[in-house]
Amino acid sequence: APCCDKLYTCRLCHDNNEDHQLDRFKVQEVQCINCEKIQRAQQSCEDCSTLFGEYYCSICHLFDKDKKQYHCENCGICRIGPKEDFFHCLKCNLCLAMNLQGKHKCIENVSRQNCPICLEDIHTSRVVAHVLPCGHLLHRTCYEEMLKEGYRCPLCMHSALDMTRYWRQLDNEVAQTPMPSEYQNMTVDILCNDCNGRSTVQFHILGMKCQNCDSYNTAQAGRRRVSLDQQ
Repeated sequence: APCCDKLYTCRLCHDNNEDHQLDRFKVQEVQCINCEKIQRAQQSCEDCSTLFGEYYCSICHLFDKDKKQYHCENCGICRIGPKEDFFHCLKCNLCLAMNLQGKHKCIENVSRQNCPICLEDIHTSRVVAHVLPCGHLLHRTCYEEMLKEGYRCPLCMHSALDMTRYWRQLDNEVAQTPMPSEYQNMTVDILCNDCNGRSTVQFHILGMKCQNCDSYNTAQAGRRRVSLDQQ
């Protein structure tokens, strides 16, 4: 480690034991564990030919098992591949799966923001990032935990997955649950978190349905009121 001139088997071990972080890009030397030869950073020992890593990146100085890794120049770090399964979105500034090309909402430099669930870095994390329909990113593990408690993006409140089937189920529940007579002619202004549309709908305790996109992911945007002929 050029920062403290100490030997560590990996940068994570260094960071866990020191009060500072190792800059992997500044590493210049490694020591062979077998013959203890200190030498320039490279894939194999120059004395005993010990293979330091099936995969080695001379930029990141990453030694690892072969996981089809590749170095992305735009990301500035190595990613787990294979490379042909991913593309780099220049606006999001992140490598994404090919099936998202042209099918995701771009947010400029979204990967340079911390995960809103755990508040940890996303761009360099070893945990896979999950792209929400709204374009925001979560660690996949954080996304899976979030779904146990709710379905909305913690940043913009947009639905984090396709809720169409659940909205149809809620349609049936609303139809089978009539409101008491004093509420039957009550309306309310709502704002939809999915399409950002506004509409005036009949109030119902189970949820208010957006008139623009049929989503129940809505919030009350005004006072409830009863039509004049019913007051």
